[in-house]
Amino acid sequence: MGKTSLGFLILEIFLAAYIYNPLPDVEEPWKIMLLDTSLQTSRYLALFAETLGLSHVMEAILFFSSIQCVSPTSDKNITVRDTTFNNIPVHIYTKSLRRGLFYVHGGGWCLGSNDYYTYDLLSRWTADRLDAVIISTNYRLAPKHHFPVQFEDVYIALKWFLDPQILESYGVDSERIGISGDSAGGNLAAAVTQQLLEDPDVKIKLKVQTLIYPALQNFDFGLPSYRENAHYPVLPKLLMVRFWSEYFTTNRSLKKEMLSNQHIPLESSNLFKFVNWSSLLPEKFKKDHIYKTPTHGSSELTKKYSGILDLHGLPLTYVITCQFDVLRDDGLMYVTRLQNSGVRAIHNHIEVRYRAANQYINWLHENL
Repeated sequence: MGKTSLGFLILEIFLAAYIYNPLPDVEEPWKIMLLDTSLQTSRYLALFAETLGLSHVMEAILFFSSIQCVSPTSDKNITVRDTTFNNIPVHIYTKSLRRGLFYVHGGGWCLGSNDYYTYDLLSRWTADRLDAVIISTNYRLAPKHHFPVQFEDVYIALKWFLDPQILESYGVDSERIGISGDSAGGNLAAAVTQQLLEDPDVKIKLKVQTLIYPALQNFDFGLPSYRENAHYPVLPKLLMVRFWSEYFTTNRSLKKEMLSNQHIPLESSNLFKFVNWSSLLPEKFKKDHIYKTPTHGSSELTKKYSGILDLHGLPLTYVITCQFDVLRDDGLMYVTRLQNSGVRAIHNHIEVRYRAANQYINWLHENL
C-alpha cells in the first residue's frame, strides 16, 4: 500500500469516526469529538493491523499512542528525575519536598505510560500546585503481561516509596502521603491501598486515596452506565470489555462471555451482592433500568480476581465520576460501599472528564 493510499485510508477512518460516533449533550462537544476521533482512528488502524495478522490490537494502539510520550526533562519550576523503585520505572516530580503523591496511570492495563504528555503535564501541575513530591509510576502492560503483574508492579513501587529511608531521602512528610489513579490506574490504586492494610511490613499508611473515574468491578457489565453509554466516546463498552479480558488472558472467549454477562462461575455468585446496583446506586442514576442478575458462566479465569471486597479501615477517599462514562456506576457503588463500611468518602460527579483536573487538585490541596 503506497503512502498516498495509506494517507487516504487514515483520513477516511478519521472522518467516519467523526461523522458516525454518537455524542452526548455536553458543552464544547468539539473537544470531546476531536479526542475521541483521534482515539478511534488509532483503534481502527490497530484492528486493521490485527486482522492482517501484523500485530495484536493493543500493541498496535500502544504504538500509535506513543506519539504522546515526552522525555522527563526539568524546567524552572519542576525538577524531574527518571529512576526505578525496586526495578519498576517511575518519574519523580519535585518542587518543595513536603507532601507525597503516588500516581498510577490509566489505559485499560494495556496502554498508557508515565511518559505520555497528559500524565507528564498533570504531574508537573500537581507538584507545582501542591508543593509536593509526585511519584508517577509505570507497570508492565497486557497483552504481554496479565493479572496480577500490573498490581504487583504498582505495589512493589509503592511499598518501596513508603520505606522510611526512601521518604527521608526525598524529604517527604510520612503523615502526608496519598495515592491517585485514573480509570485502570484507579483500580490499581484502590487495590494496592487495600493491600497495604494487610501488610505488616508497611508501617507508614496512606492519608488519602483519590480515584478518577476508576474501573472497580468486572462482575456485571449490565450496569445502567454501561447501558446508557455503550457507544459514547471516549470509552465504549466494547473497548472496556476488551480491556478487562486482555487484563486476564489473550483467550478471546472471555471477551465473548463478558459481553453476554456470563463469565462468573456459579461458585463465585455470592460476589454479585457487591455490585448489585439496585441497592448501591443513588435513585437518580437508576432511572427506569431494571436490575437483572448476571448469568452464571463456566469461566475459571475470574476466580483469581475477586475484586475489592472488605473496605473497612481505608483512608479518606475522593472519587470522581463522569456522567457519560461506562465506568460511572463503578465509582458510585464504591462510594456507597465505603460509606456503608464507615469510611469517609467524598464523591464528585462531573459532566465532562477534562474539567476534573482543577477540582482534583483543589481537593488534594485541602486534604493531603
